[in-house]
Amino acid sequence: MPDVDSGDEAQRALRERPSFSIRTRVVLGFALCFILSGGVIVWSRWTLSDVERKMHFLESAANQSSEIEQARRYEKNFLLYGTNLDNARNHVQQARAILEQDAATVETVVGKRAYQTMLMHVDQYRALLDRLGETTREQRAEVEAELRSHGQTMVSTAHGLVERERQHMDDKLRMIKQVPLVFLVVLLGLVVYISHFTNQQILTPLKRLLHHTDRIAAGDLAPILPARRYRDEFTTLAIAMNHMLHELDQRQEILVRSHKLRAVGTLTAGIAHELNNPINNITLTGAMLKEDYATLSDQERLEMIDDLIGQADRAQRIVRNLLDFARESESKSELLDVRNLLEETIRLVGNQLKIARVRAVLEVADNLATIHGDRQQLNQVFLNLFLNAVDAMPQGGRLAVHAAASDEPGFVAIRVVDEGSGIPEHVLGNIFDPFFTTKPTGKGTGLGLSVSLGIVRKHGGDVRVESKVGHGTTVTVLLPVSSIPSAISAGTAEATAGPEGSAQDRGRER
Repeated sequence: MPDVDSGDEAQRALRERPSFSIRTRVVLGFALCFILSGGVIVWSRWTLSDVERKMHFLESAANQSSEIEQARRYEKNFLLYGTNLDNARNHVQQARAILEQDAATVETVVGKRAYQTMLMHVDQYRALLDRLGETTREQRAEVEAELRSHGQTMVSTAHGLVERERQHMDDKLRMIKQVPLVFLVVLLGLVVYISHFTNQQILTPLKRLLHHTDRIAAGDLAPILPARRYRDEFTTLAIAMNHMLHELDQRQEILVRSHKLRAVGTLTAGIAHELNNPINNITLTGAMLKEDYATLSDQERLEMIDDLIGQADRAQRIVRNLLDFARESESKSELLDVRNLLEETIRLVGNQLKIARVRAVLEVADNLATIHGDRQQLNQVFLNLFLNAVDAMPQGGRLAVHAAASDEPGFVAIRVVDEGSGIPEHVLGNIFDPFFTTKPTGKGTGLGLSVSLGIVRKHGGDVRVESKVGHGTTVTVLLPVSSIPSAISAGTAEATAGPEGSAQDRGRER
């Protein structure tokens, strides 16, 4: 039975850790993914908008440059032939209209200062064209030189701005191509992290809980201790499981006690019959001593008194055996010799064996390893098996008890074989169910085998049953061999602690 204080400490340790739930971590993880994805989307939209503005600027700049180049061609015609000056002015005016129409886009891309510079160059070029039309042929040389110089500066400035923005746009397009690859790498990292998170925060605790359910199914009801720094949903589940283990252990103890009371009642019936013999002898001897006291010699009186004492001792031993079995005590693990344990249990049922005309045969292998366990609980297990065997042989028969090393390494196998009626195959799978019994109503409670299986599994062993109708039943009890060297005698020293790797130690979370 797990220690109550250790169970309370386990519950307290589970509750007192700082809380950091899996739900919170999952929400934070998805929030991080959302923020990262949102950031990439926002950056992509902003970059595409910027590229779109630059493309629009390049289109406007190309149109404006085309108009300026047309104006310069007409400028050359005027200088050579004196014609088409108005066409040059119209194209310059059209170039300015394009700049004014796309003012917002051009200012956003190249800046307000550059935009003002472009307008200034167009206005100055237009002014020079006007001056050129107002001068005589002899005065044109100075204006012509200034016009050509300014026109060349205006065109080169526009081309410079266009080339710079085209280079910026190419850089952004290259970046746009690279971002999906970078995002794919980051996404792969997130997938690896989420996989690791799922394994560490969900799958690993699940595996640990599955391990605990396996040991609980094997009868180990030790509490679950904390294994991680933070408290989460699995901690709540562990607390609930610890509460379940506590309740299961309490009910298991109630079942053991109730079955023990039933066994005491069965023993009492046989012991009452056995006590009649020494009591009758005491009564007869006492009556004879009283009646013939005056005629008896001192030697005869002493012999009768010795007979009274002997019969009283015989009755006292019978009652003591019953009291030793019925006495409530704390669960205590000690080094046990299998032969002594079985002989002690057979003595307890000796009266039932005589009444039922059943002959018990005990065979124990030489140098059989010792076991660790609670003597009273194991007595109760074998007592139940022996009484079941007696009930299965109402006409009497042979009860064979064999103890030897098991075929499974590290275990002792104790086989209880009767010559009873056997158990049908379709019933065999239910015999360990609580309250299931094949005995007549009022003859059994159906708790014996269920309680016995629970006790054996708490000791780290198992119970197996083979039966054939009409040929009897064989019940095999497997108990783990003690890790303490067999040279240590169980009668000279009591074990103060369980063997290394005991059921309670196996119940701890590592």
